[in-house]
Amino acid sequence: MVESFDSDRRRYASLGVVESLPGPLIDSIWMIIDLDLKGVIPLTNVLYFDLIDNGGTVTINFSQEMNDVQMAVDLPFPYSEEYPTQVFAFDDGNKETILLPAEMLE
Repeated sequence: MVESFDSDRRRYASLGVVESLPGPLIDSIWMIIDLDLKGVIPLTNVLYFDLIDNGGTVTINFSQEMNDVQMAVDLPFPYSEEYPTQVFAFDDGNKETILLPAEMLE
């Protein structure tokens, strides 16, 4: 069985994500997957990340379907109202991509 979110796969961020989030914040989502989630809980092929204003800095809240486990990670990046409220990480078995919710429907 192949596990979801193998850091050896090609990783991308959609154009919408790249246009709406700074690179270090995108990199932080991959780091959360690799360092905090992978090997700790079974991961599905779609992960949810809510971006929350935590007193002016970003908190990322992880969740996924069919699992009650949630985790919040405080990050040292300033929060912006321009940021999307949620992004998804999607693993299609060949590549992994961070997408905006509207892009998941395309």
